Amino acid sequence: MHTIFDTMQNSESVKLFEKAKQFFPGGVNSPVRAFRSVGGTPLFIDKGNGSHVWDADGNEYVDYCASWGPLILGHANAKVLGAVQKTMQNGTSFGAPTRLENELAELILSNNPYIEKIRFVSSGTEAVMSAIRLARGYTGRTKILKFEGCYHGHSDSLLVKAGSGLVTFGNTSSAGVPESVVNDTIVVPLNNKEAVEKAFEQFKNEIAVVIIEPIPANNGLLLQDKSYLGFLRDICTKNSTVLLFDEVISGFRVGFTGAAGYYNIKPDIITYGKIIGGGFPVGAYGASKEIMANISPEGNVYQAGTLSGNPVAMAAGIAQLTECLKSNFYSDLENKTQILIKGLSKNTKHNFKIFTVGSVFWLAFTDKDSIKCAEDIDADSMKHFKVLYHALLENGVYSGPSGYEVGFMSEAHTMEDIEKTIAAFEKAFELL
Repeated sequence: MHTIFDTMQNSESVKLFEKAKQFFPGGVNSPVRAFRSVGGTPLFIDKGNGSHVWDADGNEYVDYCASWGPLILGHANAKVLGAVQKTMQNGTSFGAPTRLENELAELILSNNPYIEKIRFVSSGTEAVMSAIRLARGYTGRTKILKFEGCYHGHSDSLLVKAGSGLVTFGNTSSAGVPESVVNDTIVVPLNNKEAVEKAFEQFKNEIAVVIIEPIPANNGLLLQDKSYLGFLRDICTKNSTVLLFDEVISGFRVGFTGAAGYYNIKPDIITYGKIIGGGFPVGAYGASKEIMANISPEGNVYQAGTLSGNPVAMAAGIAQLTECLKSNFYSDLENKTQILIKGLSKNTKHNFKIFTVGSVFWLAFTDKDSIKCAEDIDADSMKHFKVLYHALLENGVYSGPSGYEVGFMSEAHTMEDIEKTIAAFEKAFELL
């Protein structure tokens, strides 16, 4: 049967995907890339420039995936590329300290009052994994409290989903995660104070860390009230528990100081992701001098990495974050995002809503004005997103291939891009 999934020219992507299946599980190196959520063949991207990407068949798209968020300046930014090319002339990796690590750390710390020391790693997952270990070492406790609907990478202790209770140790969401690990992870619903209070009552003096995406953006955009984040700050302080903000997405994206600055709430530890690498694999975690003093070689919490502080990634990060510090950088991004949102919101007659914060937005087929927890997302609505997604591809707009993923505005997006996107949505909604 002929569908919108096969009207676009994609023979080269089909060929490449079939070949990839011979090499990789499911033909991909990260599950969401397989297009299982939306159907059809994943696009193989050949190049990106500014706000656009081109696939292996030569199709051009306005890109709102932005490599899942970090390309806040757009693809192949000249200043980032220039810094990278200059650095690479002197070598690509040493496994030793370089002055570029100092420069990027100083750039971040001198403009971020929420952390005093930082440690660079190679990914957001590694940053969170290390931060959890730090929290346990600092408190001498073992249990973790996390929230259903927040994603923190694929380390064992965080691949746990909610079980059948208000407060639960949950169930593993991946084969290979032992029950002993699951038993140290408490899972509670988002936006539910009672569940958090019961967890602390039940496991008093056992919870090392409460970890949350302060702007949950991996399972829809589940915006929390500032009062709820303030409640978490207060209950963690009261119980001598570490509050960990996972800002792998929100950090340097909603503002230079991320969600901590956006809400003006100071957590004990913050994790950051690849946005500080300008397109290269980087992560980081930071905290007060007191907490960070527990990290080896200063303290007894071990964490290491040959590529931590890689000079090429550091140079890219310096170039990118320097641009982010320009006057009105974030307000300009938000203004462009709001222009796009207003244009797309003309389709509200379809029970279609757009949730947004800063330059992050999420498309949802719902009649609810607020979605604060995973339970509020109608799984059946994803069939509408599937149609919308392929119709947008047909009309030259690319985003993450899942209805649970958010979109990102970049500095490179133009008014022409925004107008094209609004027109593409209007055509797409004719199919709905």
